[in-house]
Amino acid sequence: MMVGIEIFGISLPLWAIFLIIILAVIVAWKFIKFAIKILLVLIVFFVILIILDYFNVFTWIQNLISGLI
Repeated sequence: MMVGIEIFGISLPLWAIFLIIILAVIVAWKFIKFAIKILLVLIVFFVILIILDYFNVFTWIQNLISGLI
């Protein structure tokens, strides 16, 4: 009776396989949460840049610096 699988000549019990799967799911979920947070930060940053560009803030700063030189 086999209660698990054999990988590279090593017999892994069923509970170890489930433990590995659960740990892989947890690590993948943590990575996905981190990636979503980074994505949200980038979206907010680019939205702020778009709003500043819409109100010509960068043109105003460029003109201010050109006037000083």
